[in-house]
Amino acid sequence: MKNSTHFPQLFLRLALGIGFILPVMDRFGWLGAPGNPTVGWGNWSIFLDYTNSLMPYLSRPLANIMAIIATAGELIFGVLLIIGYKIRLAAIGSFLLTLMFALSMLFFANYRAPFNYSVFVVSASSLLLATIPNYRWALEANP
Repeated sequence: MKNSTHFPQLFLRLALGIGFILPVMDRFGWLGAPGNPTVGWGNWSIFLDYTNSLMPYLSRPLANIMAIIATAGELIFGVLLIIGYKIRLAAIGSFLLTLMFALSMLFFANYRAPFNYSVFVVSASSLLLATIPNYRWALEANP
């Protein structure tokens, strides 16, 4: 295999992007109802409860605002990574967002949660994507 980052960066962008979009869809119940085997939350209310459990140091209204911000970030970063626009900025944003998720899970869920769900891996992958010098197959592609 030729030493090139073209295919790996595309694969990583798509994997991260889809990995952000699917949980957003889950929160709105678009992937099924709560309790279905492939559904994590199934509705916004359950997601808010989970978010509040990861941010016990915030009041419920403030934690709910953070849930909205996180969801908007995931949606925006996911779309930007998939279409290949502002990739470096989206990768840095997704690194910071997932690092906050991972640390909150580590301290307020249980120490294994961010490892069981590979949140640190997603965070590190996002950071690695931000360091790639150019991106092919993207709206902002450099040859």
